[in-house]
Amino acid sequence: MLEKDNTSHILLPEASIKKYILPKYNLENAEILQIKFKDTDKQRAVYKITLNSKKYCLKKVYYNKEELLFVYSTTEWFFRHDINVTRILPTKDNSRFVVYSGMIFILMPWIDGTKCNYDKQEDIFKSSKNLAYMHKCSQNFFSIQGSVIRYGFEHIYLSNKKHFEQILTFFNKAYEINDTFSKIALNNCDLCIALSKIALEASSRLNSNNFKKSLCHLDYVNKNIIFDNNNDIWVIDFDKCKFDYSVHDISYFLRRIMKRDNTKWNSELLINILNVYEEINPLNLDEYLYILSYLVFPQKFWKISKDYYNNINRCNKSAFINLIKNTTKYSEPHLKFAYNFCHYIEGKFNVNLNL
Repeated sequence: MLEKDNTSHILLPEASIKKYILPKYNLENAEILQIKFKDTDKQRAVYKITLNSKKYCLKKVYYNKEELLFVYSTTEWFFRHDINVTRILPTKDNSRFVVYSGMIFILMPWIDGTKCNYDKQEDIFKSSKNLAYMHKCSQNFFSIQGSVIRYGFEHIYLSNKKHFEQILTFFNKAYEINDTFSKIALNNCDLCIALSKIALEASSRLNSNNFKKSLCHLDYVNKNIIFDNNNDIWVIDFDKCKFDYSVHDISYFLRRIMKRDNTKWNSELLINILNVYEEINPLNLDEYLYILSYLVFPQKFWKISKDYYNNINRCNKSAFINLIKNTTKYSEPHLKFAYNFCHYIEGKFNVNLNL
């Protein structure tokens, strides 16, 4: 279900977990294995709890009780609509969480299986269809009393415009500094600007009133998509979920696949994934233009350049040079992908985009 992080951090001693948390679930005699720890502003931890033949996932969450009730509402909604999700289990006092030393812990079943394999189209298509079901069934979602609904609805045009302007400032810095990283960036200037302009123009035409709204996982990637021993699909980790534009969720899922080496900017694969999704939840022109804009914008180039120039005096320059090389070597296939996807949208909706 989860991969163990190589970390020596310990959030709580095992004895404290056994004494103060596991008894709330009648699991004080269980074995404990720390699987994950992230010591950031949003500190979190995951433990595998085993008692006899039963396994559980104990999780320290980084959000407040009201948001936790929203996450609980989300998983319960999907469960009631026949989506396989890890439900939050009740304590013996019928609470949905345990508070200890200012920290909130939840317990869920542990799902044995394998994560979605992006090199298997069967896994990708099944995941796409499952996401479409999730979006379709949650358009009328409402949460339980006491929860705070988390909303998305980010304006993608404003985001693209801001990031494109930042990219132009990075190129100005590249001319001034003219180091190895900057030279590689400048060699890809025209391709990067061309991609940015297509994304910006596409997003400038969007009418957000035409976007369907639903519960969105917003981290619907292979590590959170599990196929169990019966090849049934499960979705885990709803920490980032929001009520948002459905097309944001599917775009995030697609970008993770499209930027991989083995599936890099494969427009045929993209269209097949979307066809499977649309069997359940059809998409309109505005939603297709959103996907185009989301996938075409050179997001990784922007992020690497931002991190480099903001930390140029204290960063590992050789590491950043490797990153920018690995990213820009696909700039031409990325632009070809953009044109192919534009042509597909034009044919599908009988429009002339002129992008």
